[in-house]
Amino acid sequence: MRLAVRRTLAGVEAGDLVLVACSGGADSLALAGALAFEAARSGHRAGGVTVDHGLQEGSAERAAEVVATMTGLGLAPAEARTVTVGSAGGTEAAARTARYAALDDAAARHRATAVLLGHTLDDQAETVLLGLARGSGARSLAGMPAAFGCYHRPLLELGRDLARRACLAMGLTPWDDPHNRDHAYARPRVRAEILPALEAGLGPGVAAALARTARMLRDDADALDEWAARAMEAAVTDEPAAATALTVRVLTELPRAIRTRVLHRAAIAAGSPPGALAAVHVEAVDALVTAWHGQSHVDLPGRVRVWRRYEKLLFGLSEND
Repeated sequence: MRLAVRRTLAGVEAGDLVLVACSGGADSLALAGALAFEAARSGHRAGGVTVDHGLQEGSAERAAEVVATMTGLGLAPAEARTVTVGSAGGTEAAARTARYAALDDAAARHRATAVLLGHTLDDQAETVLLGLARGSGARSLAGMPAAFGCYHRPLLELGRDLARRACLAMGLTPWDDPHNRDHAYARPRVRAEILPALEAGLGPGVAAALARTARMLRDDADALDEWAARAMEAAVTDEPAAATALTVRVLTELPRAIRTRVLHRAAIAAGSPPGALAAVHVEAVDALVTAWHGQSHVDLPGRVRVWRRYEKLLFGLSEND
């Protein structure tokens, strides 16, 4: 655990502040302990933030206990942030949105260079299975990145069982969140039922194999996205009547994997929300390119309308609510 943190800190300037997001669970608590140990030896400043979602009785008291534990480890600042969880996209998604907003704010306010997250190899495997169940593309199946923006996941190649052993070795007592055992949520069901069933039926190592697959798919997705970005630049054309216009001839010459990525980018650029834009929407737009027989238009989430005018594919806002 300490070695994983040490490798992350190697990419951060000595003297800079690094925060750990700590829920009090085994993964993030072990990460907090490892950060406190390593930062004291590497010349980095280390602090911690816990987010109180207010979704359980006694959550404020629990957050105060986590702050006390982080303070005892020598993390400073050590603070709790209380958030209001909305309903958009379901409780899990809304809680995640509120949590990252609080972490973004804490990082900006304390001028932290990096924020460490406690996601493990097991979390990565669960993410891949959830993406597979949704029928998502390679980007979703690529799982969580090891780093994005100021966020880092040092434990992404380490198992959850190692985090518990690390807590024991450091004399830390983790908190088991009841939501992690609530089968009303998809991820706990995957954790308690699906992954164990796969391990039982296919043999040990399924979680590691899924995480390894995610790494390979992320490399593929990065390469395809870079190709798609160049292809979109080549396809964009002028059209005053649309927010975005693409040349059909350029689109038809692209492999489908690249063309659909370009269409996805164009839809988002025109105002379609990424979270609501699904593969079925992109496929309908693709039909305007590859199977056009005079069909009128395709309406996308966010009141975005796509239509074809001769050899141009046009993206704009629909006049209908």
